[in-house]
Amino acid sequence: MTRRNENRRGYKKTKVGWIPEEWECVQLRKLGDGKRPAIKAGPFGSSLKKEYYVDNGYKIYGQEQVIAGNPYLGNYFINEKRLCSLRSCEVFPGDILLSLVGTIGKALLIPPNYQKGIINPRLLRISLNKNRTSSLYAKYFLEAEHTFRLLNSWAQGGTMGVLNAQIVRSLPIPLPPLSEQKKIAEILSAWDRAIALTDWLIDAKQRFKKGLMQQLLTGRMRFPEFGKPVQKKGELPVRWKIKRLGSFGSFLKGKGISNSEKTETGIPCITYGEIYTRHEFVIKDFYSFIDRSITQKSQRIKRNDILFAGSGETLDEIGKCVVHTKEIEAYAGGDIVIFRPKGVNPLYLSYSLNSDLLIRQKIQLGQGHSVVHIYSAGLKTLQVSLPSLDEQTRIATVLSACDREIELLHKKEIALREQKKGLMQKLLTGEVRIKLNEGD
Repeated sequence: MTRRNENRRGYKKTKVGWIPEEWECVQLRKLGDGKRPAIKAGPFGSSLKKEYYVDNGYKIYGQEQVIAGNPYLGNYFINEKRLCSLRSCEVFPGDILLSLVGTIGKALLIPPNYQKGIINPRLLRISLNKNRTSSLYAKYFLEAEHTFRLLNSWAQGGTMGVLNAQIVRSLPIPLPPLSEQKKIAEILSAWDRAIALTDWLIDAKQRFKKGLMQQLLTGRMRFPEFGKPVQKKGELPVRWKIKRLGSFGSFLKGKGISNSEKTETGIPCITYGEIYTRHEFVIKDFYSFIDRSITQKSQRIKRNDILFAGSGETLDEIGKCVVHTKEIEAYAGGDIVIFRPKGVNPLYLSYSLNSDLLIRQKIQLGQGHSVVHIYSAGLKTLQVSLPSLDEQTRIATVLSACDREIELLHKKEIALREQKKGLMQKLLTGEVRIKLNEGD
């Protein structure tokens, strides 16, 4: 995107940059309807103590709802008497809620079918004159990257940014005619719907895959050429065997690789934390690297090795594993347990070892409290169900196809978000104008 020429005809310079000449640039505090203030901070903490909360009643809106973008989350309520004493903080449809502390600048538009309630001290309520400003347009402006940068630069505080009502009151907002505001909001809403649909498809595909894993890895669903599915839970399919993990492979330990030794380029490596945060079943890419000199004290991994995270914060996550499927030189850091299998499909094994049945077994092997550990001595006792190698390969192929579909959907979602971000920048500054129909 090219920077605007300062002599560009038809545009004027404002505090938020260049905008079309016919647009206004107005501080948020001046956009109220005269009945309620445009900007209202939440109540003082002493007015909304936790002892005032009740099980049911009028909703307390906080950062939980705003950050998640979901007004229906949360279970904090006050009674009618407390609501009456805090009427100035009440929310209505069309109000925008803005987070002030920590995750600053997140905005939530209150829908028509809302739950009656008030904001808490960590939010601002923005109430605009609907005859002058589209609330949805204003919400998109508040969420725009250039607005976030401006708010973040104004935020007070050290490690945690903090906005206040005075800062937001003085925020200038470019205002095209109301009909153009609504059209801009309509276009951006279409992107939001596409993103929401993609998110829904990702969730649906993930749930489908989880159920498919459960069926295929227990033999309750089988491909006809391999035999009939089992009918009872816990029953072993014909020609399947149960073997201890240690009976068909060997164990090694990852070594070294501190954070200070990692580089942006060099020889690929993986640390135990990345098994949780970067990978699911397969190592598709490496995100850390080391110099050649560091490899001398680390442990090289081979193609088809299974890598277990040897430490974790909870029993439920301990022993998560991934398979290394590429024929490239790579190394494993400390707190990783490496399993080198023989005579099995390693991808099938990764799916099986991360299934609910094996997770329950690994939970029994976890040791420790604040930090949980799992060791090769325990891992070698895991009971793994093994069909024939051909059936293992078929199962792994089907589950991999599901993973590829999910990955494509994730890429689509990222692309949609990037498109929306670019579109917001252009539409909300007037760099791209909307052609309106006659009468709009």
